[in-house]
Amino acid sequence: MMGTLKTEPARSRLDLLAAPVAAALGQWPADAPVDVDDVLVAPIDPELADTAAFCAAYQVELAASANCVIVAGKREGEIRYAACMVLATTRADVNGVVRRALDVRKASFAPMSDAVELTGMEYGGITPIGLPEQWPILVDSRVIATRHVIIGSGVRRSKIALPGPALGALPGARVVEGLARG
Repeated sequence: MMGTLKTEPARSRLDLLAAPVAAALGQWPADAPVDVDDVLVAPIDPELADTAAFCAAYQVELAASANCVIVAGKREGEIRYAACMVLATTRADVNGVVRRALDVRKASFAPMSDAVELTGMEYGGITPIGLPEQWPILVDSRVIATRHVIIGSGVRRSKIALPGPALGALPGARVVEGLARG
C-alpha cells in the first residue's frame, strides 16, 4: 500500500510538515479513534508531489491516495469554504453534493492563491489536518473505508500516511456518502 515510501511517526519529523499540520498533531485528542503515532510521514521529491506522478514514482496505488480539494461558494455576500477528501480514483461532486453541503447556489474550486493563503499550506500539499477550524471537512465514505491512505502534509516535499478512518474523525469532519463520482 505504501509502495517505496519510507515512513516514520509524523510527530518525530515536524520538519516535513506545514506549520498548521504540526500544530494540529500537537493537539491530537488522546481519545481519538486513531493514535497520533499512527499518523506517519515520508519525505518525497517535491517535483513528484502531484498525485499521478507521485503514485508512479513511489509505487503507490491510486486507490490508496486521497486528494484534498478546497471548494468555495458564496451565500449572502459571505464566501464559504470546505475541504473535500476524495480518493485519487474519483472526483468530488462539486456542483451537486458539495454545493448543497455548503448551502450555496454555485460552488467551485477555490483559487490557488486563496487556498494557499487561507490554509498556510503549499498548493499540491494541502491536507485536512490543520485547516481553519470553521471549515467543514467533507470526507467521501470510500476514503474512510480505505485501510491506509496517503494524503498531503501541507508541503510538497512529503506525504502523510494514516488509517482512512482517521480522516472521518478529524474535528469538523463529516463523512458523506456519494461525495465523489467515479
